[in-house]
Amino acid sequence: MLGPVILAASRSDRMRRLISAAPVTKQVVDRFIPGETVDEIVPIVRELTDRGLELTMDVVGEDITTPEQAESARDAYLALIERLRTLELGTRAEMSVKLSMFGQALPGGHELALANVRPVVEAAAAIGTTVTLDAEDHTTLDSMFAIHEELRRDFPQTGCVIQAYLFRTEADARRLAGAGSRVRLVKGAYKEPAEVAYQQKHEIDKAYVRVLRILMEGKGYPMVGSHDPRLISIAQELARQAGRKPDEYEFQMLYGIRGDEHLRLAAEGHRMRVYTAYGTDWYGYFMRRLAEKPANLRFFARSMITRG
Repeated sequence: MLGPVILAASRSDRMRRLISAAPVTKQVVDRFIPGETVDEIVPIVRELTDRGLELTMDVVGEDITTPEQAESARDAYLALIERLRTLELGTRAEMSVKLSMFGQALPGGHELALANVRPVVEAAAAIGTTVTLDAEDHTTLDSMFAIHEELRRDFPQTGCVIQAYLFRTEADARRLAGAGSRVRLVKGAYKEPAEVAYQQKHEIDKAYVRVLRILMEGKGYPMVGSHDPRLISIAQELARQAGRKPDEYEFQMLYGIRGDEHLRLAAEGHRMRVYTAYGTDWYGYFMRRLAEKPANLRFFARSMITRG
């Protein structure tokens, strides 16, 4: 029940100031966001890939209010790609982007976001990797899917994210499950109204399985975004039923959550990709991690009390 409250707080300037000023916040944030700069994140990339894991990397930040900020976000990703080029990891390190960072919510935002994200996708392709477009709240999705379709004309490996809790997602999954597609399925982490999204956990879990079956039985490449042990087991069974080999789908989990499970799945021969965020504008990302899982909130609250 605290989830919607925390998500509302993620948009509150007052809560941002309060939490950012708390002495314990940085050490807790570091659990989920292991660096603020490219130089700080490169050792993390090396460490994870040396342990048999793959990455999708997110430069955090969503509250873009000017075209200049959107261009800065684009340039931050281009700088990341340039550093990844020297590591020669190919698809073992890809990027995840939120189109809100590229100006999607500004006047003329659809065209602006497409113009800013295209150079990132081009640069990623040039070093042998790719980009996945993250899903945000339901009002942004038609634009995101249109940009995804446009990018795939020249860069068919461009991925996108769909969210199980939205009523529309089963139809989106059927449309996206064609040959060559890359689709990450997550439960969803935005506060959505009952008119467009399931509100109860059991409903969301059932929807997740329905959508995952569509993806596994399709011709694309499913990316299973979940930390839920039951859903991970179901995903393995659905893959088996669909005749998929271990390299024909992958698991994705967040940096800082269930690290032992990351290594276990990789050791069993699964492709295991760690969603690794970095940057200075961490607040919105951090608050959604708290809202997604009560254990994260308990961890933060316990740390606050202990330090206090």
